[in-house]
Amino acid sequence: MSYKASEIDDLLAPLVSFRHDLHANPELAYEEHRTAGKIAEALRQLGLEVHTGIGGTGVVASLKVGDSDRTIGLRADMDALPMHEETGLPYASQNMGVFHGCGHDGHMAMLLGAAQQLTRTRRFDGTVHFIFQPAEEGHAGARAMVEDGLFERFPCDRIFAFHNWPDLPAGTVSTRPGPIMAAADKFEILIKGRGAHAAMPHKTPDAILATSDLVTQLNGLVSRRIPPMSTAVLSVTQIAGGNSHNVLPATVRVVGTVRTFDSAVQDRIEEALRQVAAGVALASGTRMAVTYNRYYPATVNDADAADEALTAAASVARAELAPEPAFTSEDFAFMLNACKGAYIWLGQGRSSAEVPLHHPRYDFNDDVLATGIRLHVALAERHLAT
Repeated sequence: MSYKASEIDDLLAPLVSFRHDLHANPELAYEEHRTAGKIAEALRQLGLEVHTGIGGTGVVASLKVGDSDRTIGLRADMDALPMHEETGLPYASQNMGVFHGCGHDGHMAMLLGAAQQLTRTRRFDGTVHFIFQPAEEGHAGARAMVEDGLFERFPCDRIFAFHNWPDLPAGTVSTRPGPIMAAADKFEILIKGRGAHAAMPHKTPDAILATSDLVTQLNGLVSRRIPPMSTAVLSVTQIAGGNSHNVLPATVRVVGTVRTFDSAVQDRIEEALRQVAAGVALASGTRMAVTYNRYYPATVNDADAADEALTAAASVARAELAPEPAFTSEDFAFMLNACKGAYIWLGQGRSSAEVPLHHPRYDFNDDVLATGIRLHVALAERHLAT
């Protein structure tokens, strides 16, 4: 089946305005009340059955055509980032310190556009669930929706989600079978000495010196404790301790992240990190308290669903098999652990100067709205073909 761009031309200008309104009024995780309200109202205007408050502020609308019991889920995330915007756009964030710096405003507009198009064309046999998810940015909104009965209330044979991808040229769609995004772990280590005057370091275990040794050893952990054929990243991202130039602090805090694709490697890194901390504590005379939180699992695509996504993408864009996964993470992993499906990258790059996701000058590329809408539609019409 071929999909004509002209079919959705009349939808684009209103959706751009809708997207700009969402961009100007961003909301953080589980606070997407205005956003969810606007989405729900737009879906009700299409005559869809709309359910709100799922997993907190989540919204699901369903469209059934024909007699088939086949189903498909299409998901978009709704939350913004806790960061300041520096785009200078006329529709820049009006909420200080809150910013759609990851393109979720565009994701919502694309899924709404797909709902509009599928509602009026109805070229399928089955049920489409349009899933608008809260709290993707580190707060596990996908898990909250699953735990709130998402797939019991709205069964899906398969589920798909997109993310705009500035590293890919606009008009390109890419995915792969198996891992596509990494598991994300957070560790926090408190290094405890007793504190003392800096002129008398012999009177206390030196938490700063122990921290220096600890960070050095952690940065060599992957290269020396993980098999070379495995893939992982460990990064120390925060070190905090001390308030005066002449006082050795009693406590230093070290925070970081671990990214992996294999749960066995994940286990090995956590065990090794705890061993390193214990060894440095013993050698330095400090005490170390380790907190290790595996907050997002790896995002792993079902092979058949990934192939279905690439086939659908080829009808509306340039489809590419992604050669390797990314080390960023995505809570859509929780949905894929509960339902077969695939996560898809939608290219939005305009030039080599395109800024990355989570950059203060990032903005979603409105030129790819049409591609995203057509891809949603192609997935639904292909999976629920008459």
